[in-house]
Amino acid sequence: MGIVAFALGLIVGSFVNVCIYRLPRRESVVWPGSHCPHCQAPIRWYDNIPLLSFALLGGRCRRCRAPISWRYPLVEFLTAALFVQSVAAFGVSLRALQSLVLGTLLLIVFFVDLDHYIIPNRITYPGTVIGLLFAALSDGRVDWRHAAVAAVTALALGGGFVLVNVLSAWILGQEGMGMGDAKLAAMIGAFLGWPIGAVAILMGVFIGGALGVGLLALRLKGRREQIPFGPAMAAGALAAMWWGPGLLNWYLTKMLG
Repeated sequence: MGIVAFALGLIVGSFVNVCIYRLPRRESVVWPGSHCPHCQAPIRWYDNIPLLSFALLGGRCRRCRAPISWRYPLVEFLTAALFVQSVAAFGVSLRALQSLVLGTLLLIVFFVDLDHYIIPNRITYPGTVIGLLFAALSDGRVDWRHAAVAAVTALALGGGFVLVNVLSAWILGQEGMGMGDAKLAAMIGAFLGWPIGAVAILMGVFIGGALGVGLLALRLKGRREQIPFGPAMAAGALAAMWWGPGLLNWYLTKMLG
């Protein structure tokens, strides 16, 4: 199953690359087919095999010889690793499918926000709805109570970010968080519910804070420069999805007795 999951992950990873490139540019992710961003030449199927084609082409377009970003094989590999981890953690189950879907959406968010400082509504809006549907089917049957809990969690987490934004604008005169972060928090809450959704956000805050301090210490970012928070939230959500219950149990046992 690990081999099958890895192969499927590579295929999905190729589509994830399309989304990362096209969504910020408001282009269709379906049409036209894959093409070189430099010479616009269509990419043939044999030049579009995940990982393998990049290696055989030496990381360059077959027609114009322009370099292909290393990010393309990286995203394909990360998506494949995500699929393998999800199946290893949850087996072949609805929960594994939920993990695959959320993880794929988070990978898109991670790289889009990293490059463009935006979190596409075309990810968070449908993602929130899909998360609520998974919550309703979490026990293998329709359970609207779980969906209601997930919906309240989504509202609470998203609303918390909106509140931080309002207070920051009022006290500091500038927004502390973008509305994209609030929508992403709502999507994470819809998928993970309570309390794991809250664990995901807390881990994202910790990861984002640590990275921010590190970038400032290394003088790679100035105090007034914008630092995208979406990648940290995505990393926190992935960690909470797989290890959140164990971390929460450890905290309640060790820290609170």
